Amino acid sequence: MNEETPATVILIDDHPMLRSGIKHLLSMTPDLAVIAETGDGAKGIELAREHDPDLILLDLNMPGTTGQETLIGLRQQPLSGRIIVFTVSNHEEDITNAFKSGADGYLLKDMEPEDLLAALRQAAIGEMVLSDSLKPVLIHSLREKSAPGGERRLDELTTRERDVLGLIAAGFSNKTVANRLNITESTVKVHVKNLLKKLKLRSRVEAAVWFTQKQKDK
Repeated sequence: MNEETPATVILIDDHPMLRSGIKHLLSMTPDLAVIAETGDGAKGIELAREHDPDLILLDLNMPGTTGQETLIGLRQQPLSGRIIVFTVSNHEEDITNAFKSGADGYLLKDMEPEDLLAALRQAAIGEMVLSDSLKPVLIHSLREKSAPGGERRLDELTTRERDVLGLIAAGFSNKTVANRLNITESTVKVHVKNLLKKLKLRSRVEAAVWFTQKQKDK
């Protein structure tokens, strides 16, 4: 991502004023560009398939095809970009369901404009993005759903799985993790799948939050 080739963005949100505001905000920076928008989830899936953008900013609460249904539909497409949920909901169930369905980030609409721009830039280079106020919500969810009779343990993972987990927690994409560890991206995906199963977690974001908290608790 640079000034010559800005990261492309599609907006899927049923509020025209919000879409207009986001478009105006992004028009003021040279490294992010809205290339399409819609207030309809089904149309959003079509636009994503047509343009394959770097980023999709997706609202959860939409009439017709809901944001959750749209997210699942987007993940069934051969897209190379990142899908960021952008919503007013800070409910634990919405957050965990979004990540389980394949979201690459979860941002709240009450964030400051400069923070939104920073988060979108992070997402565009493959990093995980999550509103700061939501981290305690995810941590609580992970603790509530911890396996009965014992905690999740890092020593259940192989050395390579721990390496992958550490890089995921740092916010790196599978491609970057593969480059850093000198392995293939498909191998990274296998490691991620295995470590999630061992830790009884549903998504890489949950794994990242859990690992980060684990390091803080040391």
